Amino acid sequence: MSLSNIRIVLIQTSHPGNIGAAARAMKTMGLSDLYLVNPVSFPDPQATAMASGADDVLNAAQVVSSLSEAVADCHHIIGTSARSQRTLRWSLLSPRECGEKAAERSTHEKVAIVFGRERTGLTNEELELCHQLVHIPSNPDYSSLNVASAVQILSYECRVASLEATASVNESPEALPESGLGEAVVSAEDMDGFYNQLEALMIETDFLNPDNPRYMMRRMRRLYGRIQVTRSELNLLRGSLSAFQGRKFQRREKE
Repeated sequence: MSLSNIRIVLIQTSHPGNIGAAARAMKTMGLSDLYLVNPVSFPDPQATAMASGADDVLNAAQVVSSLSEAVADCHHIIGTSARSQRTLRWSLLSPRECGEKAAERSTHEKVAIVFGRERTGLTNEELELCHQLVHIPSNPDYSSLNVASAVQILSYECRVASLEATASVNESPEALPESGLGEAVVSAEDMDGFYNQLEALMIETDFLNPDNPRYMMRRMRRLYGRIQVTRSELNLLRGSLSAFQGRKFQRREKE
């Protein structure tokens, strides 16, 4: 199944017990790829105790220093949000849609589902790295959802969607849709290089004021994040930016 291509990312988890409980939630649903961004305490006996036998998931967890590092090799990134709306709207998924999207994309790509801090969630900078958001609807009078419980809910949806997709293929193998891409989608790390080049060019051409950038790059990330950019398409994008930069430098020399 494609569940091995679904990565769970926990950011700055303050309670080590939540890490262990998340590992347990993952293993019960068949997920195993866990990344921890700057956990307050890990390894920790509380994490091991709360894992309740999911020691393999816990021991294989990768500890990194930033979300960018955690999702560098991922192609589609889904962030969790405690709010149903934000000022600058992302494409918002329900838990069921999140599971379906992750199961579909993970058949040929690496998918990350990102969980923020227990108290404050994801920062705006971290949200910029996400292609979509998922919101778990809860009781408005008591909406405090433990991070490990959130991991359990979304891991369950991923498993259900994956099992349904596998059953559908087994029943009607001829009905399996083709991606239509013909080549692999580039990773988040590859796209970061493009965004950095794009931002530099916009600053050089005075299209973007670095002292007052507002939401420009966030909107650009949103724009390109809605499509599946392939290697040849990325080469085309970056090549065109390089050409524009070259023309600008040539004009400067003539002046």
